[in-house]
Amino acid sequence: MSFLFPSFLWGLLAVSIPIAIHFFNFRRTKRVYFTNVAFLKAVDTQTSSFRQIKHWLVLAARVLAIACLALAFAQPFLPSQSESGIDRRGVTSLYLDNSYSMQNEQNNKRYLDIATGRLSDLMGIFRNATSLQLVTNDFSAAEQALHPSDKIRDRLTTIGLSHTPRSFEQVYRRQQNLMDRYRTAAPNQLFWFSDFQKSTSGDLSALELDSTDRLFLVPVQAAPEKNVYVDSVWLNTPFIRELQNNILFVKVSNSGTEAAKDLVVKLYLDNAQVSTASVTVPANGAATAKFNFSLKGRGYKTGRITFDDFPVTFDNDHFFVLNASPVIRIMHLYGQKTGANYIENVFQNDSLFRTQSFNAQNADVGLLSSADLVVLEGLVQPSGSLRSTLEEFVRKGGSLIVIPPGTPDAAAYNGFLGSLGIRGIITKGEGTPAAIPLSAPDRANPFFSDVFEESVRQETNLSLPSAAPVWQWSGAGSTLLTLRSGQPYLTQSSAGLGKLYLFGAPLEGTYGNMAQHALFVPVMYKIAAMSVRAQRTAYSFDESTLALTITNPAPNAVYKLRRDKTEIIPVQRLNGNQLLLELPTSSQLSEDQTVDAGYYELVNDGNVEQLLALNHDNSESQLDYYTPDELRAIFSGRKNVQVFDKIDDAAFAREFEQQNVGTSLWKYFLYAALAFLLIEILLIRFMKG
Repeated sequence: MSFLFPSFLWGLLAVSIPIAIHFFNFRRTKRVYFTNVAFLKAVDTQTSSFRQIKHWLVLAARVLAIACLALAFAQPFLPSQSESGIDRRGVTSLYLDNSYSMQNEQNNKRYLDIATGRLSDLMGIFRNATSLQLVTNDFSAAEQALHPSDKIRDRLTTIGLSHTPRSFEQVYRRQQNLMDRYRTAAPNQLFWFSDFQKSTSGDLSALELDSTDRLFLVPVQAAPEKNVYVDSVWLNTPFIRELQNNILFVKVSNSGTEAAKDLVVKLYLDNAQVSTASVTVPANGAATAKFNFSLKGRGYKTGRITFDDFPVTFDNDHFFVLNASPVIRIMHLYGQKTGANYIENVFQNDSLFRTQSFNAQNADVGLLSSADLVVLEGLVQPSGSLRSTLEEFVRKGGSLIVIPPGTPDAAAYNGFLGSLGIRGIITKGEGTPAAIPLSAPDRANPFFSDVFEESVRQETNLSLPSAAPVWQWSGAGSTLLTLRSGQPYLTQSSAGLGKLYLFGAPLEGTYGNMAQHALFVPVMYKIAAMSVRAQRTAYSFDESTLALTITNPAPNAVYKLRRDKTEIIPVQRLNGNQLLLELPTSSQLSEDQTVDAGYYELVNDGNVEQLLALNHDNSESQLDYYTPDELRAIFSGRKNVQVFDKIDDAAFAREFEQQNVGTSLWKYFLYAALAFLLIEILLIRFMKG
């Protein structure tokens, strides 16, 4: 038998008090006179013998009561089965996983509630400890301090689910930071109560643990039945126009071992249900739902994909935002401008386009970053900052149309277009070449999918324009229009994230009638529509930084994220028209602030600049867990790591105490002390004589 607080054994010296009272009885006696002394002597002899026995019994009861009380305070226990049992004098750090995956249920009880109950039972073992830490996924400042067990118990009743998943490497560093500050001679012990979800645990085998501390892994016996979640959402085109048919694709995944049959998926736009689809999602598989919809009115529209799937419900809704008919910003840079102003005229009759026209020699190249489409027309020799800015513009996702002058500089354009994938520029030389009719467009090309009406599609003898090319090239990605000679007239190629469109001839009438033909307008409209960069419909909380494009950003502006009555000022940096926002984690929020999936307004000086949709990380939806045997295999060879098999058993705390603390005997000695005091009272009360 061992003692947790052996210094209390000095209390055994207190047994000398009743012994001293027994042997040195200083009570004053009173003499009584009787006539028949012989009779009284006989009675006195009998009474003294009985009284002496009573006194010895009372003394024994008092001595044993005091001894048991002293032993109870010393907290005796039988040694644990483990050779390296825990020491409650060190720091005890407890991690409770409160991520959204702990919302799953077992026997109609949430994993979080099961883990909280077992952790509360464990507090009974550490009831007298004052060096306890409770860590959750919130990583709040209050968690970086030591508390007594009663404070930990109180906090357990207030813990909710957190939107921020943590890897166990992050958890261990968090615990280690506090234990390093309160390092004592006694070893420390760490506890991890979790479902040990594989998608968020990180690389457990790479954890570098302090061998002097004990680590106890207490997994919830989680079973991946099924959980359906939205994997991704995308549009058939990057451009959405009001009152036109649009298609939305939704990929739905199932992370469980049970198929989700005939799952009804609903599409809501501006809080109104507009479409439904039924899909069957196989186990550990995915299915795609298709929705047709149209939008009325321009601007931002809120969207939501929803379905019913239990018991994990945090990922049953996926939020997204659509920007209907956004303004397409076109910048026209010219060297030799046509007298008919074809570029300005083709876009000016539609409010969808916002066109600015500048001489290429005097243009502010800083304005290019805010454009969607740049039309470079009639420039003999692109060079200097304009050339480098245009190259960067295309690589970052912009679209560029190049319309040659009558006499382009082949060497300059070979260097410029060569960096964008166009090679072998050859000019025709002096003089105007003869115009050649164009061949009929390939209507199977996706570029012309919605350019021709159905009646026009069936015609074979279309009236087509003619053009007199001034140069030839190679290395183009896709040929959109060709001359009957086989020479390309209009090509589309990709460079970086952007697109390059190259015409073979100027738009002036002496080089053909393309600009006056009916085909010119739909082709230019199609290029402009495709220049709109693909909409980012939603963001995830696991993204550390959001990159947003801001129109006309104000200097020293402070942007806020607002949802209902909650306003958050994230860490931000403005680079040109690009706003970089760092999403705050739960530990960076005040107590009255919470972030959850939904819609957030980007606000500047009271004005709503954009509408964003934020969703939870999909990794939380992948219900695949480490089993106790897998955890043992990962930590094999580390004697300071112990893995438990069951957490749903109410006897967990007792099993842990027997294996690592030993069998506590203090309460039995306390019961014995009370029993001996009761025996003393009974002896004094009922043993007369």
